[in-house]
Amino acid sequence: MPAKKAARKSVKRNRRNQSVRRTTRTAIAGARRAVRSGDAEVAEPAIRYAISLLDKAVQKGVLHKNNASRRKSRLAARLNQMQN
Repeated sequence: MPAKKAARKSVKRNRRNQSVRRTTRTAIAGARRAVRSGDAEVAEPAIRYAISLLDKAVQKGVLHKNNASRRKSRLAARLNQMQN
């Protein structure tokens, strides 16, 4: 019986984690698109939103903190490069 319960929990967790991962990836893609557009007024809030979602994913245990930190750093670097 414990194996069946573990399998059920695994499916539940997988579904939840995929949802978090999907929204995070979508936000990151949107932020990158905003940076490519060259408009700082659009890019900055998009990047802030993506960073917020990355932090939430870390809190929920979906992403490792170093992974999120790396992604946030790269987004910030793109924004800084665009603004200069």
